[in-house]
Amino acid sequence: MKKNINYILLFLIAAALISACKKTAYTFGPIKTPTNVVITTTIQGASANPTGDGSGNVSISVTATNALAYKIYWGTGDSVLTHTGTASYKYTTLDTNLYTITVNAIGTGGATTTVSKQIKVLYQFQIPANIITMLTNGSSKTWQVAKDTAGNFGVGPATDFTPDYYSAAPDQEPACAYAGVITFTKASANSITINDNNQGTSFLIAASTAFYGQSGGDGCYVLNTGGTKALGFSVATSGSNSTNSTGIQFSVPGDGLVNFGTGSVSYEILSITSNVIVLRDIGIDGNAWYQILKAQ
Repeated sequence: MKKNINYILLFLIAAALISACKKTAYTFGPIKTPTNVVITTTIQGASANPTGDGSGNVSISVTATNALAYKIYWGTGDSVLTHTGTASYKYTTLDTNLYTITVNAIGTGGATTTVSKQIKVLYQFQIPANIITMLTNGSSKTWQVAKDTAGNFGVGPATDFTPDYYSAAPDQEPACAYAGVITFTKASANSITINDNNQGTSFLIAASTAFYGQSGGDGCYVLNTGGTKALGFSVATSGSNSTNSTGIQFSVPGDGLVNFGTGSVSYEILSITSNVIVLRDIGIDGNAWYQILKAQ
């Protein structure tokens, strides 16, 4: 009898050990590969320009049947994993560029369907927010030469950032040099226009008169400044640094005139506040010209 009990105990122990060794079985269920993958992209500002407003901002929405997640490759080496199928991205390569967006729609068990879409996106230099605010006050703002300020006009060597050759005393220049009213307007989130109302005449340096279709020496000339123009902003190319400049310049289409003419179309913003701007340009004579503008 005792022997039978021992056999029974051994059997129970063995059964318990076998039961303990069994693993719970898990299954994914049916493997479902995503189908009907649709990529929808929205380029910011595309209503006015198919390639966007220059911000480079793009949003994406992906839908699919049986997709649990989406891996989005932006065509730049960057990617993102999203479970909602929505994401946004900022392209920052200058000018208009073609990108291939690739989406892996991921289903159960890692089953994947890959779909691609090409888009063209414009990215322009992003004007610093403080420059926009100071120039335009968030909408539109008018400026004139600070005729009561010493150094309202000046000239110096192109290798320097101070008017070493000449600096005008208050109200020293001809009346036409101070009469112009310059209006900077915020046209969009990253666009500023200029309107230079020169009251019919502008002051030109002698070396630049032919550039504006005139002839003669330094003086006041009847000149059409061309109305409102969109400015092109970029990083300054003068070799300036943070001690002598904001590092930002803008170009003016056409004759490039900002108040007085030197034959230049590009102006570097050396300093700017809500009330005063100091501009520097390289004239057609090879010299650096300066002017101080004061908010009205």
